[in-house]
Order: sequence, then structure tokens, then C-alpha cells
Amino acid sequence: MKIAVTYESGMIFQHFGHTEQFKVYETADGKIINAEVISTQGSGHGALAGMLSSLKCDALICGGIGAGAQMALADAGIQLYGGASGSTDEAVNALLAGTLAFNPDVHCDHHDGGEHQCGEGHSCGADKHGCAGNGAHH
Repeated sequence: MKIAVTYESGMIFQHFGHTEQFKVYETADGKIINAEVISTQGSGHGALAGMLSSLKCDALICGGIGAGAQMALADAGIQLYGGASGSTDEAVNALLAGTLAFNPDVHCDHHDGGEHQCGEGHSCGADKHGCAGNGAHH
């Protein structure tokens, strides 16, 4: 199994789309057999999923990650373990042991203008999605 982790100075980098490095672990029989730090060369959100796919990664451990990147990973068949933090080595060992703390509903709150999937800046209020203010139609 090949596991990639967003990486910065030994820790899980907290924004998938801005990560400058992945630490890629090769594992066998529940143990790490090789690990290598790979530069993303500034690939950006869309290309990062493709990069992980070309590296034949089976899983990604990261902090925050946006919906578009989550879909790209799913399309590539890469299992996502988002919302993780701390040491990359410890996270991979925890994943192998079945004890990794992660958030299956992870999302990314710090998008810069233009990247947000809801369409208007950072306001994802219920009224924008038609859940409020639609009570009575005259």
C-alpha cells in the first residue's frame, strides 16, 4: 500500500491545495518499508490529485481539503483521511494500526477568492441555498 501525506517539517500540512511537499510511504505487512519526500512543484488543487494518482498512491492523509479535490481523489480511487494533524510518521503508523483520528466530513475553510464552490465569496448561509426566505409564494 502506498500512502501520501501532505508534509511540512515532519508534520501534516493543513491545506491540501497549497502543500509544497508530500511524504510518500510504501508499506507492507502493516509496516513502513520506505518513505520519500516529494515536491509538488506548485501543482495546485487539480494537478495534485493527478500527481498522487501517477505515483500510484492508495491513500492520502491531510488536514483541510476542498470538495473539488475530494472528488478528484475519489475519481482517482484514492482513499481520503482528512482532518488529521500532527506527525506524518505517527499518522501513517496509526493508519496502519487502524487508530488514525480523522474526519470523514472534512472540508476546507480557508479558500482564497475565486476557489469557493458555493459561488459567492465565503457566505454559505442557508438563505443562499434556498432554505430560507422561500416560505410563501404569492
